[in-house]
Amino acid sequence: MASSPLSPRRTSVSPATVALVVLLMWTTTAEASQGDKEPIYRDCVKNCVQSNCTGARLRWYQTVQPRYMALTGWTCRDDCRYECMWTTVDLYQADGFEIPQFHGKWPFARFLCFEEPASALASLLNGLACLLMMLRYRSTVPRQSPMFHTINAFSLVSLNAWFWSTVFHTRETFLTEKMDYFCATAVILYSIYLCCVRTLGLKHPVVSSIVGVVLILVFTSHVSYLTFVSFDYSYNMAANISFGMVNLLWWLFWCWSNRRTLPYWWKCVLVVLLLHGLVLLELLDFPPLLWILDAHALWHLSTIPVHVLFYSFLIEDSLYLLNTEKMGVKVE
Repeated sequence: MASSPLSPRRTSVSPATVALVVLLMWTTTAEASQGDKEPIYRDCVKNCVQSNCTGARLRWYQTVQPRYMALTGWTCRDDCRYECMWTTVDLYQADGFEIPQFHGKWPFARFLCFEEPASALASLLNGLACLLMMLRYRSTVPRQSPMFHTINAFSLVSLNAWFWSTVFHTRETFLTEKMDYFCATAVILYSIYLCCVRTLGLKHPVVSSIVGVVLILVFTSHVSYLTFVSFDYSYNMAANISFGMVNLLWWLFWCWSNRRTLPYWWKCVLVVLLLHGLVLLELLDFPPLLWILDAHALWHLSTIPVHVLFYSFLIEDSLYLLNTEKMGVKVE
């Protein structure tokens, strides 16, 4: 674990999140938490900044700061907040109080430049799983399959989202937070489009085109509101839950309707149920184990094998569509 140039003491911890209704309540107060409201924390940060982040002391800090910390945007003030966070946590624990959150998050043990090491690793592994399964899909399914290009685009959208999730959990900034949230929404909306193309668009291309335009407008409006009007955490979470429910119910209805003709239908059902069920792990909001592993990281870790199952469904379904098209059979 990398130590701060401000002091040689131990390093520490990372945040956790809440889901569904709990997340809606939590996000409204994410800007201020018990820990960062404490006078001892505020005074500590103020004194640290005054002592270490001006003049000769700042120049010394910049010379001894590891290059990877500077490249990922860690500043002297950030290190002050990090060290003072642990000072406050130590005092809370010494007095027998529960561990507080800081700026809406649990304290995390920083590893090198990784602010939330477990979540960053989990996001990276999700991205690798998507990449490997995308390559497997491309090598298994001929480009002539009706869903090939739509699924390929879905893979790229998903890879982009997991890239920004990894970046965000490595270093939270104004930009990385927005990119993480916006790209996650893009995946959900594109999943709806993917479902529309598979269930309606193959027989009625105009329908999927109209739905695609509507989804682009929805995404544009969503991002514009959060960017130019108000970055409302509660609204963002409510919108993503709503989009996710549309995706869930649409896939489930189609799978159930085709359960007698598509022997692999259960894979799709299991995927959508797992993806929406595993988010409940975030309800297990608790201080990170070993100051690293929190509920959010567990959620991301749990979704890794789901990618394998979903692409297994996509491969079987794409080959089915290709074969039925060759035989001139009506697509279900």
